Amino acid sequence: MPRYMLIAVVLTLIGFAVIGKAFYIMTVKKQYWTEVADRLKRDSVSVKPNRGNILSSDGQLMASSIPEYKIFIDFQAAGFENDSLWLDKVDSLCEGLNRIFPSKSAAEFKADLERGRHKEVYNKKTGETTIGSRWWNIWPKRISYNTFVEVKSLPFLNLPKYKGGFCWEEYNSRRRPFGSLAKRTVGGLFGAKDSAYYGLELAYDSILRGTPGINGRRKILNKYMNIPVTLPIDGADIVTTIDVNMQDLAERALVDELNLINGEMGVAILMEVATGDVKAIVNMIRTTDDNGNSQYVEAVNSAISYRCEPGSVFKVASFLVALDDEVVDTSYVISTGSGVREMHGRWMKDHNWRRGGYQDINVARTLEVSSNIGVSHVIDKFYGKNPEKYVKGLYRVGIHEDLKLPLVGYLPPRIRMPHKNKRGQYDNWSKTALPWMSIGYETQIAPINTVTFYNAIANDGKMMRPRFVKKIVKNGETIAEFEPEVIKERIAKPKAIKTMQTILEHVVSQGLGRKAGSPLFKVAGKTGTAQVADQHGSYHSGVTRYWLSFCGYFPADNPRYSCIVCLKKTGLPASGGGMSGVVFHHIAEGVMARNLKVRVDDARDENSIIIPDVKNGNIAAASQVLTALGIKTNNHWDGSYAHGNPIWGTTERRSNEVALKRTKTSEKTIPNVTGMGAKDAVFLLETYGLRVKVHGRGKVKQQSLPAGKIAEKGAECILTLE
Repeated sequence: MPRYMLIAVVLTLIGFAVIGKAFYIMTVKKQYWTEVADRLKRDSVSVKPNRGNILSSDGQLMASSIPEYKIFIDFQAAGFENDSLWLDKVDSLCEGLNRIFPSKSAAEFKADLERGRHKEVYNKKTGETTIGSRWWNIWPKRISYNTFVEVKSLPFLNLPKYKGGFCWEEYNSRRRPFGSLAKRTVGGLFGAKDSAYYGLELAYDSILRGTPGINGRRKILNKYMNIPVTLPIDGADIVTTIDVNMQDLAERALVDELNLINGEMGVAILMEVATGDVKAIVNMIRTTDDNGNSQYVEAVNSAISYRCEPGSVFKVASFLVALDDEVVDTSYVISTGSGVREMHGRWMKDHNWRRGGYQDINVARTLEVSSNIGVSHVIDKFYGKNPEKYVKGLYRVGIHEDLKLPLVGYLPPRIRMPHKNKRGQYDNWSKTALPWMSIGYETQIAPINTVTFYNAIANDGKMMRPRFVKKIVKNGETIAEFEPEVIKERIAKPKAIKTMQTILEHVVSQGLGRKAGSPLFKVAGKTGTAQVADQHGSYHSGVTRYWLSFCGYFPADNPRYSCIVCLKKTGLPASGGGMSGVVFHHIAEGVMARNLKVRVDDARDENSIIIPDVKNGNIAAASQVLTALGIKTNNHWDGSYAHGNPIWGTTERRSNEVALKRTKTSEKTIPNVTGMGAKDAVFLLETYGLRVKVHGRGKVKQQSLPAGKIAEKGAECILTLE
């Protein structure tokens, strides 16, 4: 009992000691241990969600996020306390890095890593200097996940994190499977912050980005454990209206023409008439690469942001206003004279003024030949005393409409309205303003507005807002859908629209837009050639710059697509119809060709009989197949051929029959099996006691043992089939 009492007393004292120590820690040491705990936990570690994808109209990936890594090494990790371990592994590590990154030798890797290992690092908090960098770059650029796994498996780096010192930063890198296709429209992410800065990436950033989550981090047994507090919500996918095939077609057609004419810039927009869906949008500008070679890249979304004087494509809007106001009709005759006319002190010229002009032409012919004098004469005569009415008409037909596009950088048109001061005089207007405005000068319009206006004409007057995104999808389910939006139910009276449709069709069939047409379907549209100001804001500082355009729709009798092509070039020759019209032609025919559905049976001549390719060999089998196909055969096969390949005919058959008979005698000559199938050739040769090996497929093209040679039993004959 005294022994048990002693044990009880000791245990009791230990218990009191534990309670006392706990009380001491809870009171006296509370501040110290609270600071230690704070160093071992983080209550709000942000967790990045996965960014949503951008898809084409048919579901193909146009932009997607993939993980990328920047890799470092911590030279103050536990593994570097023993130099022998590092020195033992460093050579094999550097050889492995050289194998993964061949542009840098193993010796260069070793020298670089040694610099990091001996670097002095000053700690501002403690005031101490330590040896070895904590975040030394193994490779300066981001690497893919597969490369990351390879690096992580290298000697020394495959040690536990706090021993080998291998550490990394993970990024969500944005990749476009189709490269630069529709790059400026799809958009991109900027730098290490992965922040969107243009295109659909920026316009729908809040939808694509998702919602970050929160993790609580605790250090347990020398390891950090993440405890989810709020789970991240991945971003949704957006389905665009872009058609990858049409985009590629438009881009190739535009770049080919730019290379041909040495153009500075080019734009092409393809839009679906009924819905306003933008199926293709191309923006090319000429740049110079590192070697001094010129190339065309998508650097600026000029289709929505490049406002300039549109030129003759604007004449359609001018005449549509006049037709809608019923001040003229197609029978109204205009005297253009010899192609030169004075308009309020300035000379207006037609493009053929050196050839004598067009003399007397009606309104329809005026647009067909794009007469500057004809258009400006009509507008000046009927609106000269009331220019406000003309400009209000332009606003009415929709050429001035602010499209309110979701893409950052869109610039709405500038068409100034005449303004009178208190004395009744125009303070922003001159007598020459109206004539020159009517033919596409003194206004600034982006290509997207022009094609939207023409699309409305093709759509019988209904103007649709250009649509870039059809719907938002999350986990395969549609969570939001953007329906086609009508801006104006009617831009002009039905009669005026029908008249303009007929005129635009004649521009291509019998006017200056012939090169945009197609012999396979009808095309309607209008050419445009305008001088544009240079970078100094001048038209006459040396070489003249031209803005060449063609805008129209196809097929004209049942419009499905509208399209605009704009080219900017320096110097002559310059022709909207002959240059931009050619690109339009290629795009239109390419798009329509994709919609053709031709059956294979349609390509077959009903009067012809397709004879299959018949191999040499078993006559009975070949005869049975040909008879079943309804092809008459010659039972003797004398001199018969199918597709130029001799069938085992009389001569061939007899020679082989003779060879078979000789197997019963001492003379065994090897038969000719060229042209036979593998089955017949192997059977025949094996009857001579030969061992046969077959290489390839098809018919026997070559045999290693020549025909006519005495066959030796057990000899090997190799057959080559093709």
